[in-house]
Amino acid sequence: MITCHLRYVIDPFKLKEFEHYGKVWIPLVKKFGGIHHGYLLPSEGANNIALASFSFPSLAAYEEYRAKSFNDAECLAAFKYAEETRCIVSYERTFFRPVFE
Repeated sequence: MITCHLRYVIDPFKLKEFEHYGKVWIPLVKKFGGIHHGYLLPSEGANNIALASFSFPSLAAYEEYRAKSFNDAECLAAFKYAEETRCIVSYERTFFRPVFE
């Protein structure tokens, strides 16, 4: 299993738009076989950092999801929404291998 962790720098004045963006992506990750662990929005402290994590059975499965997302109408609409609202300033993607009991 591989977990993708996203750290977003967001526009704090567009938190509502970013929250909508996150709610759109959760079922899209599931649609392509992933497990979404949710988004974490700013509360106390930095007001421009948000986090998200989701897992796929393997890096190959994640790469397949990424490739398919660029041809999926719902995913393309989500990408366009983020671009039009400019709620995301930047993001970085890191991959982890979870350890369980």
